Amino acid sequence: MSKTRVRITHRPSGTVLADGPLGWGITPFEGNLYIRRKYLLTDGFRVNFLPGLCIYKFLYVWMDLVLPGQPKIRNLGWLYWLPNPLLPFIWYRVGLPAAHPDLSVGQYSCDDSPQET
Repeated sequence: MSKTRVRITHRPSGTVLADGPLGWGITPFEGNLYIRRKYLLTDGFRVNFLPGLCIYKFLYVWMDLVLPGQPKIRNLGWLYWLPNPLLPFIWYRVGLPAAHPDLSVGQYSCDDSPQET
C-alpha cells in the first residue's frame, strides 16, 4: 500500500518548495496547506513581521518567499506563532494557499510521479 505525498513547486522558477506525506506532514485545511518544517525544501521563506489575526486560529505573521533570481513574493505564506491549542496541525507550520497562481500542488503515491491537482 503506497502513501500519498504532496509536492509544492514555485511555477516561475521550478523550485520545489515542499515535498512530504499528505496528512500530518502536509495538512490541507480550508483550501490551504500547512507544512511541517522538515518537509520544506527551501529556506526562502522569510518572516516579514506583519501580524495577522484569525478569530479562531489566533495570531500569525506573514511570510515572504525570496528565491535567487526571482522577484520577492510578499505575504505568500504565514506562520501561526500563537496558535489555537485545539488545532495542532497548524502549530508553527508554514501555511500556503493551495490555489495561488505561482504555486503548483501535485499529489502522487510513493511509487508514482507527481500529478498536478
